[in-house]
Amino acid sequence: MALSRFWLIIFVSSIIFIFIEFFSSRHYALDRVINGKKDDKILVAEKYGNQIQASIFDELIKSEKRTTARRNLTHKKDTVFVLSAGENIVIDSSLAKNKTVVKIYYDTQKSDGLLPTCKSSIFDIILPLIAYLAFFCGILQLLIDSGATEKLAKFTSPLFVKIFPSIPKNHPSISYMTLNFAANFLGLDSAATPFGLKAMESLQELNQEKEKASDAQIMFMCLHAAGLTLIPTSIIGYRAAENAANPADVMLPCIITSFIGTLAALLIVGFKQKINFKSGFLLTIIFSLIGGIVGLLLYINQMHLIQKNHFTGNLSAIILFLIILFTLVYAFIKEKKFLAIDSNIFDAFVRGANSGVKTGVSIFPYVLGILAAISIFRNSGLFEIISVNISNLFGMFGVNKSITDSLPVALLRPFSSGGSRGFMIDAMKTFGPDSFTGRLSCIFQCSAETTFYVIAVYFGAIKIKNIRYTLGIMLLVDLICVIAAIGIASLFF
Repeated sequence: MALSRFWLIIFVSSIIFIFIEFFSSRHYALDRVINGKKDDKILVAEKYGNQIQASIFDELIKSEKRTTARRNLTHKKDTVFVLSAGENIVIDSSLAKNKTVVKIYYDTQKSDGLLPTCKSSIFDIILPLIAYLAFFCGILQLLIDSGATEKLAKFTSPLFVKIFPSIPKNHPSISYMTLNFAANFLGLDSAATPFGLKAMESLQELNQEKEKASDAQIMFMCLHAAGLTLIPTSIIGYRAAENAANPADVMLPCIITSFIGTLAALLIVGFKQKINFKSGFLLTIIFSLIGGIVGLLLYINQMHLIQKNHFTGNLSAIILFLIILFTLVYAFIKEKKFLAIDSNIFDAFVRGANSGVKTGVSIFPYVLGILAAISIFRNSGLFEIISVNISNLFGMFGVNKSITDSLPVALLRPFSSGGSRGFMIDAMKTFGPDSFTGRLSCIFQCSAETTFYVIAVYFGAIKIKNIRYTLGIMLLVDLICVIAAIGIASLFF
């Protein structure tokens, strides 16, 4: 219900705002909201040649491409003038000048329009997601049929039964959640989603109210969305692309921030569900995890720049290959188990892959609905107004401008990973990758999940309609991550 209301609010308020801006002449053309492409120049006016500066028109006539630009020094953006008549211009002809239309473009489109978003949601998101689901669900099926998931569940059950008291000991969902958390921890997003969806399907088997999220599902979703990450590979890559002096210098702040978010999610949901945190075993595991992270960080910190980049860039890939290798070798060793159910290793992989494809198809409408709403929201201009006003509000209370300049990344992150990534890259280009704003934007991008997308995908896959307090807690954890990121970035940089 909460997600449904929020989705409606975004859609309706954005469309109303579009109409207000259009009829008040602040929007010139609405077609861009429907058909426009991200980073396209926005048409803001059309004028006859005699209505613009003579010097600009002369430049247009002389230009081979019939275009010219003027730089806005305040906003550092170009106003682009384009002759719509193309080559058929008679130089110094006043008649031509009176009849020639000049199109004026300013700023760039923040997101694909509604129809391109619908198209790209299939080709850029769903099809790759289906491919990832097919492969990793195939691998997961091998783990299931070989009995590896049972052993993994037995190994991790002592911890999970403390956090998920409603789940029976050694239940298959425990191994799926373990694999999901491990994939997230290593930055293997493509693997985390298939394991996570399998975990939600398994938890749904225990759920007595099929359309209402169970306590275990809420806990899992909030821990997953907190996104504890050890190796922020993509962030390091983007910083390297922007020529940061030390691309990996945000790694420790990213880990600490994501750990704070994960711990906050565990405590908030745990108190809500009356989980006993006085367990010595649970505290031992938490502090052991902290110790392991600190130890690895100290080890990485001893390396020089090239060694550090090489290590962080390859660790996740090595572990992924080891998981696949272990799965195949273990399946081969336990091949008799496959034969006992009249199957073989490859048939089991194909059966799992088919299950992944079906899951991918089933979640497409949920993904489409969220992405369409975000497209309208961003292209309406409403998001920019909200983010600017929030930044100004923080500025009134004395918050440093280097912080407020990075807030759009934090504000958009719960809605769109691609959109917030664009703001992050823009912040690094504008202020520099080694500026406080550039670094803080990277920490924001790394420290939380795309809340609305994750809810739509995971709950949509199992047809949950009542998500209870999931959205509220996930947004609260996002806020905690934002506050923690600012404090940690201030401490480090």
